[in-house]
Amino acid sequence: MNIDRKKIAAIILAAGLGKRMKSKKAKVLHEILGKPMVMYVVEAAKQVVGENIVVVVGNQAEEVRNTILKYTFAVFAVQEAQLGTGHAVLSAMPYLPQETEHVIIMCGDVPLLRAETMEALLEDHIRENRDLSLLGAQLETPAGYGRILFDGEGSLSRIIEEADATEKQRKINVVNAGTYCARRSFLSETLGKIRTDNVQGEFYFTDIIQIAYCDRKRIGAVIGCDPIEVIGINTYRELEVVEGVMKKKLIKNLT
Repeated sequence: MNIDRKKIAAIILAAGLGKRMKSKKAKVLHEILGKPMVMYVVEAAKQVVGENIVVVVGNQAEEVRNTILKYTFAVFAVQEAQLGTGHAVLSAMPYLPQETEHVIIMCGDVPLLRAETMEALLEDHIRENRDLSLLGAQLETPAGYGRILFDGEGSLSRIIEEADATEKQRKINVVNAGTYCARRSFLSETLGKIRTDNVQGEFYFTDIIQIAYCDRKRIGAVIGCDPIEVIGINTYRELEVVEGVMKKKLIKNLT
């Protein structure tokens, strides 16, 4: 597909506190095979959008900014208060290049996400002429992930975070991978409609799905990426799992 890359940008969310790591170091700066985890995300994004990248920083903002700049160029938006992912995306919007029409949104703690997967999401989003598309995966053990909900006609209707889900909803094994593609104009129109009526009292970016559904926007999901790619790192155990996966890939590429 012929895509004008000047009109595509990426927002990487890297402002979180990472409380479960129980470390003084910002979560996204913890290293995997000698490299900060956020750099795997930045480098994958660069393969798709070039230098049109905005990284949202907050916790230890200067350290995260300086670390990334040692490796590559990026633009940074500061999320002054940790008010949730919806607020983080809103913080990044003014820093997008002027010509941006579509935005890929991803998390800085999901280092196994491949550029090819982002590219497939982008192409599907543009081909289907959607306002918003999300990446999903089917997991045998979906605990810890937001579940993707569909209406009676099979249309994407909502993402429910696990903390807010019912027992029945927690049994759903189709989960949100935390990666999206959206029209910039749609984001500008819709981000301000997100509210904090949830268990965490935060502005969940995922609530934008239900808002778009109710507003009859064109939305959809791309389900079926490799489940290994959606592993988010919140604990040292998950860090070890991801490092193990990367070591195996490295060995495989060397043999």
